Amino acid sequence: MTTLVQTTPLALHQAAREFRDEIAISDGETRLSWAQLLDAVRRTAGALIARGVERGDRVAIWAPNTWHWVVAALGAQYAGAALVPLNTRYVAEEAVDVLERVHAEALFVVGPFLGRDRLTELRSAAPELAIDTIIVIPGDSATGTPDGVLAWSTLAELAAAVPAEQIVRRAESVGPEDISDILFTSGTTGRSKGTLIAHRQALSVVRAWAERSTVRSGDRYLVIPPFFHNFGYKAAILACLVTGATIVPQARFDVPETMRIVRDQRITVLTGPPTIYQTLLDHPRRTEFDLSSLRVAVTGAATVPVVLIERMRGELEFDVVVTAYGLSESAGFGTMCRPDDDPRTIANTSGEAIAGFELRIGDNGEVLLRGPNAMLGYLDDPENTATTIDAEGWLHTGDIGILDERGYLTITDRLKDMYISGGFNVYPAEVEQVLARLDGVAESAVIGVPDERMGEVGKAYVVRKPGAALSEQDVIDHAKGTLANFKVPRRVEFRDRLPYSAAGKVLKRQLREEIS
Repeated sequence: MTTLVQTTPLALHQAAREFRDEIAISDGETRLSWAQLLDAVRRTAGALIARGVERGDRVAIWAPNTWHWVVAALGAQYAGAALVPLNTRYVAEEAVDVLERVHAEALFVVGPFLGRDRLTELRSAAPELAIDTIIVIPGDSATGTPDGVLAWSTLAELAAAVPAEQIVRRAESVGPEDISDILFTSGTTGRSKGTLIAHRQALSVVRAWAERSTVRSGDRYLVIPPFFHNFGYKAAILACLVTGATIVPQARFDVPETMRIVRDQRITVLTGPPTIYQTLLDHPRRTEFDLSSLRVAVTGAATVPVVLIERMRGELEFDVVVTAYGLSESAGFGTMCRPDDDPRTIANTSGEAIAGFELRIGDNGEVLLRGPNAMLGYLDDPENTATTIDAEGWLHTGDIGILDERGYLTITDRLKDMYISGGFNVYPAEVEQVLARLDGVAESAVIGVPDERMGEVGKAYVVRKPGAALSEQDVIDHAKGTLANFKVPRRVEFRDRLPYSAAGKVLKRQLREEIS
């Protein structure tokens, strides 16, 4: 029986031994076997060590899904650092906020990509940003390396200055309780919070997820969910690490290109929010592509219609279709359906507790989780940590749900007013704080409203200041300048007043009822 190692460096050692010449990553013309991936990770770790990165430091990545992200992430952890993924949709100010709060020692950032130059944006937003090592990952257009930063191609030269045995010793010194990653999730106060997850926790939840989803060696896993998200990082990169499946990254979701990759690489695993499958099913060119290799689908993060599950099994011929529920505070996972559950169960519930979690419904119907894989806490925030994880160890999720007689969870509402747009969590308080800084706005309330493509999008109710002549476009443009695109309200309605309760709180439920 294979020993269950409890750090990602040791998991990579194990994968390189067990799956040595099998393909670990297939990204365009780049193919890396597990043995070659280990070599690339060691070079990256060596370069970081040469630049002074120590155990416990924080290394951030702001880049799309390419093989570089996988190598950089595992390389950072191999050097003993905690990984800090940055949302590629962040505007520069949001990225700077995270980088400063984690005191990042190093940053991997993509060069010009899809019309954005993130490094230039960063330097413009924060000229004095102090990060000792910035490494530029190749983008989609050729460009020189700016002064003061390092090109990806220099990593091998940097690593050559560090003895190989020193690099391996650093990896072997990483412990199960060391922080593996810090993923940031917005809070109801509008300020993002960094969740601290240990190596043992990341691997534990991923193994449970992989077992339930049936991902295994020989699978070819097309990764559309972004690597900065738990769905892309843990349920994809780490799931492949512990099973030997092949990682096939897609940097940008393009339906014909997705179908071409599925056909040409005989993709067996495809995960993501329901909109991915709906778009595939409804695409007019779908019958031009052989998608018969598809075997496993895992979805969630939004309402899943029963008919969609039936079509995924019938028309796309998935053998396994399951839904799951989790949050960053639970290391990304909490509950999951079983492969043999019926379509109604899969669509209407999020399954039963996995990964050692206990599950119960608390006061006001709130979903509570308890177990060894609840986060260690929020970064530099003991007050919110104590509020979220109570004295008995129960993680308060902020979601409202019910349990059936099987212990299967159905999420019925969100205590925190959070909504999910295209698979990403949006917290209205954060958006409302941004709108409050727009001249002419007296007050605002933001809710999620149904959207066929995105699941939900934001709608802002705005009360103008007397004499203000704000337009809907003014509000949207202001939000676009400060927020990631998925957080920007798609609709704006101006009102003379907002509905308030006797306690002085905006009655968002009333606003939502007006939509339905």
